Amino acid sequence: MSQAQPTTQFLVISALGRDRPGIINQLTQPIGDGGGNILDSRMTILGGEFAVLMLVEGSWDTLAKLEAMLPKLEEKLDLTLTAKRTEGRSASEGLPYAVNVIALDNPGIVSRLTGFFSARNINIQDLYTDSYRAPHTGTPMFSANMTVHIPPDVHIARLRDEFLDFCDSLNLDAVLEPVKGA
Repeated sequence: MSQAQPTTQFLVISALGRDRPGIINQLTQPIGDGGGNILDSRMTILGGEFAVLMLVEGSWDTLAKLEAMLPKLEEKLDLTLTAKRTEGRSASEGLPYAVNVIALDNPGIVSRLTGFFSARNINIQDLYTDSYRAPHTGTPMFSANMTVHIPPDVHIARLRDEFLDFCDSLNLDAVLEPVKGA
């Protein structure tokens, strides 16, 4: 007895290529025209490169058609495209917390920050980092913004104290607070 395919399927598409005006439209229009629905995306410019991650939903055959058209779209847009089937995200227990860090830029900050949460089995759901020059002084600065999912068995006040002590030891200015509206 064969099991029926779920009506809604999910496909993660990543793209990387030279930035230029109109690239987002040129990439997303064929997805919509093909019947795919972009549920979630992250798009940015890194250096001179455009980068995107998208979660697309559709029926099995809609996503199969999108997968089949990606090589032609990759060539036409001069992008590197990859796609992978995935499942929908399941609701998880615990609390979403926002982590914001600002510091003088130096190598290893991202690794140390992610290591802190990894060592405590805390999942990082979203991470955005940026480097910039401080106004007036031109000092290289670093910022990180994360959303972490704290399991219900973690004592939040103790975690916050440990995190702030950790950040103080690295001279990082940090905040760990509940995500508003979650």
